[in-house]
Amino acid sequence: MKIARIDTHWIAVPFDHGGPASTGFGGRAWSDMNTLIIEVETDCGIIGYGEIFGHNAIPSARSALETMIAPFAIGQDARAIQPLMQEIQRTNHNFGRYGQSMFAISGLDTALWDIAGKAAGLPLWQLLGGTASQTIPAYASLMRYAEPEVVEERTAAAVAEGYKYVKLHERTPEAVGAARDGAGAAPRIMVDVNCPWTPSEACSMAAAFEPYDIHWLEEPVWPPENFDGLAEVRASGLMDIAAGENASTAWEFQQMLRAGAVDWAQPSVAKVGGVTEARKISTLCEAANVGFAPHSPYFGPGFVATLHVVAAHTGQKAPIERLYGHMEASLYGDLINPDSDGLYHLPDGPGLGIDPDPNVMREFKRRED
Repeated sequence: MKIARIDTHWIAVPFDHGGPASTGFGGRAWSDMNTLIIEVETDCGIIGYGEIFGHNAIPSARSALETMIAPFAIGQDARAIQPLMQEIQRTNHNFGRYGQSMFAISGLDTALWDIAGKAAGLPLWQLLGGTASQTIPAYASLMRYAEPEVVEERTAAAVAEGYKYVKLHERTPEAVGAARDGAGAAPRIMVDVNCPWTPSEACSMAAAFEPYDIHWLEEPVWPPENFDGLAEVRASGLMDIAAGENASTAWEFQQMLRAGAVDWAQPSVAKVGGVTEARKISTLCEAANVGFAPHSPYFGPGFVATLHVVAAHTGQKAPIERLYGHMEASLYGDLINPDSDGLYHLPDGPGLGIDPDPNVMREFKRRED
């Protein structure tokens, strides 16, 4: 079964996060959720879908796929996923094992696992050896609002919808305290600050957040690969430390774990090398007794693949991230929305279990695409 065709689809769906005007990457207003889908077809007619991490990097990540990855992959055996990924990584290592080249590899890898599940007639979670439960808890991942009253309102709204976990992207004690007021005592609150501080500054801020019973503090140190700095903050013992959305391949996670940097490791399926690398990291986390908490603020195949990977993890695992807001349309219907108890239900079709809605792909195809 050979890889016969590789295409991409740039989908832009209007997204309302419910707060004041917010800026995304590059200072642009974040009003659309942009998703780069890779579609892979075999010579047997089986089609698989993956997701390439994007946002402002979509043009360059797509170019990496089209110029470096796809020409090598066409004609290769679609069933030999791990050897193929190894060879593609080796072939392209001179261009960096991080960033756009790895984003492109991630999308291809996930699409091939979708194909593998479809060829076997099994959902990916079962092909990977899971699961004991058909449901997985979700957490609401809020935007950065900065204004404490908005943080309190949005946190309260998420809890009212059934979320038992809420993640903030705030950087001040006032905003974190407002979230605790909005959530009440029971829900877990996580704080993702996106790598702003030195280790010393991070320890001071962790102390300021401690009264609000924080479940984990995410990416408190700059740069994100400063694992010794993360370990220093973790050693303060004030709260759990989470990181990893900016790490790439199992090798970098191995360094992170050896440094004792995190309580929760956060590989991103659409960035880290796809399902193949995420599964390796899952095993590393289990062996190190570190929690497995993949980064997944996506609405495409990357999100669905994360459901399957988490379902197959047998160690300590976190709820799955759901970027909190309203999408005008969904590529996967109600699958992206947890139920009133804050739970996701695993798809049980073969491969990823569900294909993106062709009508949504057609209607929301980016016009310049």
